[in-house]
Amino acid sequence: MVHRFEGSFTQQEPIPAAAVDAATAVLNHGRLHRYNLAADEVGEASLLERDFAAFTGARYVLAMTSGGHALATALRAHDVKPGDAVLSNAFTLAPVPGAIAGVGARVAFVETTESLTIDFAHLEEMAEMSGARVLMLSHMRGHQPDMDRVMRIARDRGIAVIEDCAHTMGGSWRGVVSGRHGASACYSTQTYKHINSGEGGLLATDDPKVAARATLLSGSYMLYERHGAGPGADVFEAMRDFTPNLSGRMDNLRAAILRPQLAALPGRVSRWADLHDAMEDGLRDVPHLSLIDRNPDLVRVGSSFQFRLPGLVAHEIEAFVDRCAGRGVELKWFGAARAHGFTSTYRHWAYAETPDLPQTDRVMAGLLDMRLPLMFSKEDCEIIARIIRAELSGMRG
Repeated sequence: MVHRFEGSFTQQEPIPAAAVDAATAVLNHGRLHRYNLAADEVGEASLLERDFAAFTGARYVLAMTSGGHALATALRAHDVKPGDAVLSNAFTLAPVPGAIAGVGARVAFVETTESLTIDFAHLEEMAEMSGARVLMLSHMRGHQPDMDRVMRIARDRGIAVIEDCAHTMGGSWRGVVSGRHGASACYSTQTYKHINSGEGGLLATDDPKVAARATLLSGSYMLYERHGAGPGADVFEAMRDFTPNLSGRMDNLRAAILRPQLAALPGRVSRWADLHDAMEDGLRDVPHLSLIDRNPDLVRVGSSFQFRLPGLVAHEIEAFVDRCAGRGVELKWFGAARAHGFTSTYRHWAYAETPDLPQTDRVMAGLLDMRLPLMFSKEDCEIIARIIRAELSGMRG
């Protein structure tokens, strides 16, 4: 019997040597600010924008201070105004409704299915009721919906889709890179995401006006021609004197750390898939435990793992989480009464209107979540699965 798991659910892989060398070069010359460049130098932030544009196929990319700042900037760049309604799936994390509230807009939450994706029937209903012109679609924990259907609904109603790809960098739907269906996409490089700069974000779009407005909003000081994957200077002329500077630029140090990690991302996605498969294999056919359905058209980045305990009530789930924690397995529960750490739900965000979403409530009530760091091995996943199985069977007989 395995008594306890000794691994860490929060320990990331070391920054690769190539990234350390690139960061050291920036520290040695001291030009950390993205616009502080030597003659004929192309800064690391601009090079990252070029690299990410090539990686995703986007025409324009903007490197920013955080994924959340990228979300808020995308909303402003799409001309979302205070009081406007913005659609968003209810299963997401606080930075998404936070970005919407931060620009003074109203969140119109959409129900979540048992597959942890947006409910299409309710999306159509809420689009009609709210009059929203924008859907901020969160690919929460890597669970992308049928993007072809999402885009049909959006096109039929004149809705611009901003994709929150914080959990899907490196993933795809039917061969299309995550973030390439909507009008814009926002990615995160925060420590627990798929490439790690501590904090950071990227905004990608094919729309030159959105890219130009976002660049000015990020605080370009009219130095927009120094961007590696931005529109031509002529696009900025009509808006350059009317767009506020909100200072959300990424610096050259973080960009230098990220570029080698981006090159290694496909290999990391493959390793996460192996870990995720090992967890699924270990928890398949466990009584009282439901795995999340995976669409075969989706390449999911398995950096986290979710399962549901639909037959358990709140006090039983709390006891189960505590018992697993006592054996070194760190689970997060989305059904808790109050927000805890990184884990919260739409009912916890008092700055957003709380609608009646019975389907989402039912799904969240039994939803558990854990990180799968690349420091884990498949054998680690097997140990974790055995502990979960044992604690669940012990509770339920």
